Amino acid sequence: MTNLSQPSSPPTASRSDRDARRRERSVLAIVCAGVVLASLDLFIVNVALPQIGRDLGAGRLAGLSWILNAYAIVYAAFLVVFGRLADRYPRERGFALGVAVFVAASAACAAASSVPMLVAFRVVQAAGAALLTPTSLGLVLATTAPERRHAAVRAWTAVGGVAAALGPVVGGLLVAASWRWVFLVNVPIGLGALAVGSRRLPRVAGHAGPAPDAVGAALITAGVGLLTLGLVQGGSWGWVTPRTLGALALSGLALALFTARVLSHRNPLIDRALFRVRPFTGASVVALLFSVAFGAMLLSRVLWLQGVWHWSPLLTGLAIAPGPVMVPLFSFGVAGRMIVRFGPGRVIAVGSAIFAAGAVWWALAAGLTPDYAGEMLPGMLLTGIGVGLTLPTTMASGASSLPAHAFATGSAVVNMLRQVGLAIGVAVLIAVLGSPGSGSAIVLAYRRANLVTAAIAGLAGAAGLVLLPAVRRRRALAPEAAEPAVAMLGATPAGGEPG
Repeated sequence: MTNLSQPSSPPTASRSDRDARRRERSVLAIVCAGVVLASLDLFIVNVALPQIGRDLGAGRLAGLSWILNAYAIVYAAFLVVFGRLADRYPRERGFALGVAVFVAASAACAAASSVPMLVAFRVVQAAGAALLTPTSLGLVLATTAPERRHAAVRAWTAVGGVAAALGPVVGGLLVAASWRWVFLVNVPIGLGALAVGSRRLPRVAGHAGPAPDAVGAALITAGVGLLTLGLVQGGSWGWVTPRTLGALALSGLALALFTARVLSHRNPLIDRALFRVRPFTGASVVALLFSVAFGAMLLSRVLWLQGVWHWSPLLTGLAIAPGPVMVPLFSFGVAGRMIVRFGPGRVIAVGSAIFAAGAVWWALAAGLTPDYAGEMLPGMLLTGIGVGLTLPTTMASGASSLPAHAFATGSAVVNMLRQVGLAIGVAVLIAVLGSPGSGSAIVLAYRRANLVTAAIAGLAGAAGLVLLPAVRRRRALAPEAAEPAVAMLGATPAGGEPG
């Protein structure tokens, strides 16, 4: 009997491991649907603004801009607060609530009959996105085996990055039918995630503890909100006007008070110990810097194609598409193996250098006569490769180093820094471009902007190299983490069913 029973143990263990992997892939696929919603809406609405203005009778760009800015401000401001709350309650409930709020607000946006009504619903939509983002990553981290978390987070980040970068493409296609489809497209995706999630998402209990610091929550919400407000409105208000300077000054005061409270309070909103975790701190710095470069790069390409080459929104989106296509290819197929061999710091440095090379290419090749293959395409491919290597590696390095009780809070901090970085990138680009008049002045302005973008990407790479040493990650990662992260999504090379 003993001899007969022994051979059955390895297959049982193997089946258990396969079941665990299937559950992990299922959770990742469901939460990625939610991430697509939040990320897509960061940029998809941009191309719809002219049609929205005509349809709702709002001709002033200043009023229409709040359709974009309200979402960006509220999303960035609420991430940390909702992330901390999410750590105290079951993650699957927080994720479902965030998706439900986002879907309901999206349907309301599609039915809006005025710009103020649309802005109000966008605020609600951003609140839902700020809840579903940290809870989605918290679910991934809590349900994935430690040795596979790095790959899972890279997949999560790559999906979000592709969705954000493809926003102009999808927006251009949908606006051809109606601007309302820019919001309605969220409804079936969200409802599908809710339906499948109610059956397939496991229960992930929260961590009991005292309620988060309410004063700290108010300070960081106000500080990040005012900072984002000043950055996104500085170009239209003027950088030295009382409104802009007042918003930035109040933001600095609120964030300084929040920092002091974190250092002194017995139960701070953000655990002080998180910043003693070197991979988390390093990832936070890289996320901020690289997002500045990414935000400036993406907006500069849209402005160049539409404002200088006078291409349509749809053609602009299609021209940008090759860059986002590179992101999953290099995140899923290349970054994992490079991380195991060289460590995340070197991968981030290489990715940032390639991204910077793409920006330098545009600086050198810029011309007023449209030449997509010779000028635009090489730069898009290079920056796409850089994003695919850098951004998912950064997020994975920070998130996979978090303790279990801070999965949602820690990921919210990094995502908040990413959103602030995007706003800073837009502000930097607008400030560097200025208002050039002649054709030669336009080329010179964009050349300067691209060189500044390249320099900021270089700083991100240097930060990754210094703060995320290769030896630390090489020792920490198991060989299994080198598997392409696409396997976490259950995809097969032939497009068949996952095994």
